[in-house]
Amino acid sequence: MNRNQGSLLTSMYTILALAITMIFFFPLWWSFSNSLRIPKETFTVTGVGIPWINFTPTLGNWQHQLSFPEAHLALYNSSFIAVLSTALAIIVGLPAAYALARFRFRFPPNKDITIWFISQRVLPPAAAVVPFFMIWNMLGIYDTKFSMIIVQTTFIMPFVIVIVRQTFIDLPIELEEAAMVDGATHIGAFLKVAAPLAVPAIAASSLIMFTFAWNDYFFASVLTMKNFTLPIWAASDVGTRGIHFWFMAVKCMIAIVLPLILCLLAQRYIVRGLTLGAVKG
Repeated sequence: MNRNQGSLLTSMYTILALAITMIFFFPLWWSFSNSLRIPKETFTVTGVGIPWINFTPTLGNWQHQLSFPEAHLALYNSSFIAVLSTALAIIVGLPAAYALARFRFRFPPNKDITIWFISQRVLPPAAAVVPFFMIWNMLGIYDTKFSMIIVQTTFIMPFVIVIVRQTFIDLPIELEEAAMVDGATHIGAFLKVAAPLAVPAIAASSLIMFTFAWNDYFFASVLTMKNFTLPIWAASDVGTRGIHFWFMAVKCMIAIVLPLILCLLAQRYIVRGLTLGAVKG
């Protein structure tokens, strides 16, 4: 392949990447633009909807939506459930990932245990929601934040186990053996040597788990009523004349902003964490 062909392929890949980026970016831009418009400008603005160019922006929709107590309740519930679910998944899943990486179990073997954890993500949520509903009703914890934390932890914990387990496998075991020669126990080697080295993978899996718990709609729609979350609040904005797109845009932006900020702040850790287990050539 000569230089001209290489430059042509590079240009084609660049154009393709930009096109795919624009496809995924458009819904985000549409929500942002519509959140700043008055209702009658939702479908009448020409162009791509650039503020101060295609229309005069206003914060009226934001002020209207954030003035309701339901908005504050939804934000609080989603934040509380997502943060505690992620923290609990890390507390329980991190030792499990280390055990699967460093110890060999006879029955069931490590491979079967790992597959079982992965199956929690393969299992359709619809197959688990009815048992959860019946158990929570029987225990008297239906429509509580505690019950949602347990459900979310169950379904997001496989991320930290699978991602961090591979990172522990790739870490030189000699580092932990050296710590144990100096008097550290297995727990000490895990807490003081292995876990700090796996911080990028822990950060990457934490962000993935937080996003899944933050965005969950299905379980929240069945297992909550008064303690509704942000996706339930966003999906409820349907009036007698149909969907209020200007208000829906505000709710979508509110739901997107926090995971987006966390993703940008933790971008370095995400890339490092997800590539630590990559095959080295």
